Order: sequence, then structure tokens, then C-alpha cells
Amino acid sequence: MKLYNFYLLLIILGAFTVTSCTDEYLDAEPLTERNTDNFYKTPADVYDALVGCYDGMQVAVGGVSGLSYPITSMILSDNLYGGTGNADAFTFQTVDEFDLSRAPAEQNLLEPLWVAYYRGIYRCNSLLQNVNNVEWGTDTALRDQYIAETRVIRSYLYFQMVKLWGNIPLLTEPSPENIEQAEAEEVYKVIAEDLVFASENLPDQPYTSVEAGRITKWAAKSLLGRVYLYYTGYYGATDLVGIVSKDKALQHLEDVIASSGHDLVPDFASLWPAASLEDYAGENNEEVVFSVKLTYTSDYNGNTDGNHWMVMLGMREFASYPYGNGWGITVTPKIYQAFSANDSRRNASIIAIDEENIPFDKINSQREYTGYYSKKYAPLVDSAGTSITAAVGATDFQIGQFQDFFVIRYSDVLLMAAELGSTNAQDYLDKVRSRAFGENFTSVPVSTEAIQNERQLEFALEGIRYWDLLRRGVDVAASIIAESTTLSNGGVATPKTISASNILATKGLQQIPNNQITLSNEVLKQNTGW
Repeated sequence: MKLYNFYLLLIILGAFTVTSCTDEYLDAEPLTERNTDNFYKTPADVYDALVGCYDGMQVAVGGVSGLSYPITSMILSDNLYGGTGNADAFTFQTVDEFDLSRAPAEQNLLEPLWVAYYRGIYRCNSLLQNVNNVEWGTDTALRDQYIAETRVIRSYLYFQMVKLWGNIPLLTEPSPENIEQAEAEEVYKVIAEDLVFASENLPDQPYTSVEAGRITKWAAKSLLGRVYLYYTGYYGATDLVGIVSKDKALQHLEDVIASSGHDLVPDFASLWPAASLEDYAGENNEEVVFSVKLTYTSDYNGNTDGNHWMVMLGMREFASYPYGNGWGITVTPKIYQAFSANDSRRNASIIAIDEENIPFDKINSQREYTGYYSKKYAPLVDSAGTSITAAVGATDFQIGQFQDFFVIRYSDVLLMAAELGSTNAQDYLDKVRSRAFGENFTSVPVSTEAIQNERQLEFALEGIRYWDLLRRGVDVAASIIAESTTLSNGGVATPKTISASNILATKGLQQIPNNQITLSNEVLKQNTGW
């Protein structure tokens, strides 16, 4: 089989290998015998390769344990502390505090994530390189749809990477070359081009007409809006690399609002299994514009379809129906206190130990105990205290969690459009707030500050807050995230410091895995501050 050996610490385990996925669109047979010599003969081959691209995204977003993209994004913000066990290494604190001295031996904290990204990108690049080797006949619309879906997946993976690490190696086709890091602008140019192509070539139909789990035109347009806001904010640019203007970004979002069929679910709590139980709206509800689908079939033999990081958010070694046990990343009191008592999102988002009379008795095992845990992505147990993953036949509750990761919800589309200056901005803001407050709703005049405040509450504990802060400026993010407090480590009051100077020194970027720098023969250069 032809393999392209990039210096990243990976051996491509078959460009078209698809793990045994069972969740809707990711259903597929293993393709381990197929390779670039005998593949890409028919449109059906391209479809199978596309499933492999979805699988690559699934693994990169859901299949990385510990410091996954969602977890890393959450603890970098002011929503979560590193937490975990009091006897554990200070791995999560290193990320939380932007301070390698907390665990100086940890030189490769995010390497599993780095490797998973490039594996997924390799699959996308291979499909895009070979798609025109197939005879499509008159069915060019199907070809363009497959290309568009693939380019959205690639853009999403690169968007996560460039936010985390800044300048990264940029590959738009499989290559054996040991290449230098590209400037962020070059990466964003590929991201923008991919998303513009997808927004123009994916079917123009309501999301309900698309197979659940597949990327839609509306997902591409919404992601383009998010990329625009982040790039122009973090880099202080007036447009997205000369490709997408502010007016165009807004137009894409207005198209989603007008034509996608998406809407808010009536009850915010119904979005989250732990907050709704019998009233859960399901994973494919009308509010979900873009999600990464995950299922329970992960095992220790190479299948990585599950949500491997959710266990980190469970209460430390303790379960209390319906909340399951986990490894104890803790929620900050700051975000709990930011909610009004009349805001339904508070109780739907956060497990509050004292307020819910939960008899938690593992304080001596818990580092950075606050009395608060995530409810949005909480592992669950049944009334007998058994993980719900057991009922569906999961191998292990640690890797068998199956809650999808919501990338973009419709409320995000509304608030992004309001932020970009929609003539309906006040209505969009009111719509999000009125759901949250119900009969206690009062309108707040639309403004940049009001929208940012609303985003803080609406998307708490979803991995969005940190990037919202960074795009307001690294100095702004540093001033908001930094704090000096005292927390309970194993029942002992212990100082906790997150220094603004560390965030400023790193420019909010993360450590490039040292192994990757070594494997590149020092072609890769470490980010400042690490």
C-alpha cells in the first residue's frame, strides 16, 4: 500500500481504514484491504472514502482521551479548572495555567490530538486528490457534494489546529515532505476556500432532507461565520483573508436563519441528557446545525467511535442518579455565579453539589474542588447507579460514552448574526434570552457587550468560551481568565493562580508536542512561552 510518511508521529493505519461505526451516517464496513492502487474506481468508492473522512473527524474530536479538543477548550477558559484527582500529575493544571513548570516532564501534552488531526486531514486530502480519477458521467452534482463535505471536514480540523497552535504545517495533498510551518493566514485561506466551495455546492435544501450526521450547506455557512469572527478578532483583520467580507459572512448566517429549517428547541434543558432525562430532544433535534456523531462501540482493539473525553467531566469517583462518576474536572464558581437565578440555563448546564443536595463524599480524592461539575456533558447512571453505557453493551464506561459533540447550535447562528450587525439583531438576541428566562424575560438592548455576555451563558461548558475571549484580544482574555484564589485539594485549602502574564507570553496558543519537533529535525519551531 502506498503510504506518505509525514514526520508527524503517526503511521497511517490505512488511508481508507474505517473503524466499525454504528451511528447513522457512520455505518460502514471495514475497508482495510483497500488502498490507493486499487481504490477510487467508482462513485461508491468515493462514498466509502468520505465515510472514512467522517470517521477521521469523529476520532479527532471524540476519540482522544483526556486532553481532547473539547476538554482543552473548556479548561483554557474561565469555565473550568483542571481538577482531576488529588494524587494525579498536574497535567491539566499545566494547560489550565499556561505553565509548563506545573508538570515539566509533560512535553507532549496534546500529541494524541495533533496526530489524530493529521490522520483525519490525510484522509480528506487523499479523497480530494483522487476524486477525479472516477468516472462520474453526468452526476457531477454528487461529485461536488462529496468534495464539499470533505472540504468542510478538512476545514474544521484545520480550524481547530490553527486556533490551538497558530502556525502549523499545511498540507492540501498527501506528501512525504518535511515541511515548515505555514503562516496562519495561509491556513485560513484554505479554510475559507473550503467553506466557500461547500456553501456553494452542498444541496440547497432544509436540514430535515439530509441524512442525519451529514454536513449540510447550513453547517458550512455557519462554520464560515464562526471562522470569520475568530480570524478577524484574533488577528485584528478587516475580512477573512480577502475572501469573505463582513457583509458576506452575515449573508451566509442570514441564509441559515431564513432557509435551513433550523430553530431553537423550546426548552434549553432538553438539549442535554443529564438535564432533561425523559424530555431529551435527541441528538438530531432542530437546533443542531453541526455535530460530531459519537457512539458506544469503542473498544481497546482500534475502534474509537465513542466519546472518550466525557468521563473527565464526571464527579470524581462518585455517582448520584442520574449523574455518573468520572475523573473530576471541576466547574468554576465564577460561571455558576454569572447566571441569574431566573435563568433556566444555570441548572441545565451545571451540577451544583450543595444546591442539589448531592451527598458527594470524595472531596479528599478531588483536586480543585468547587462544588460544581458540568451537566451538559455529564456521564449518566441509571437508578441503580450503573453506567448507562452498560445497557447498550459498551466495552467500558470510560470510552463508551456516546453523547454527540455539538459544534454549532442554532442559537450560535442567531448570536453571530446579531454580532455582525443584522437588522434583526435585537430580535435574535431576544429570541435566545426569552427561551432562557421564560416568563421572567426582559429585553436587553442589543450591543457587543450584551451579545458577549449572552454567549458566555448560552455556551458555557461547550468549549466555545475560550475562543470567544481570545477573539476579543489576548490581553482581554488574559485579564478575564487570570485569577488568584484558594481551592480544596484533597480537602486542604490550597492556593491556585492563573497568571495573565503566562497567557500573554503564549499569545493564548498551546505547546507544540516536543516529539513532533524532534521528528521534524527541528524544522518545527516551538510556540513562544512554552
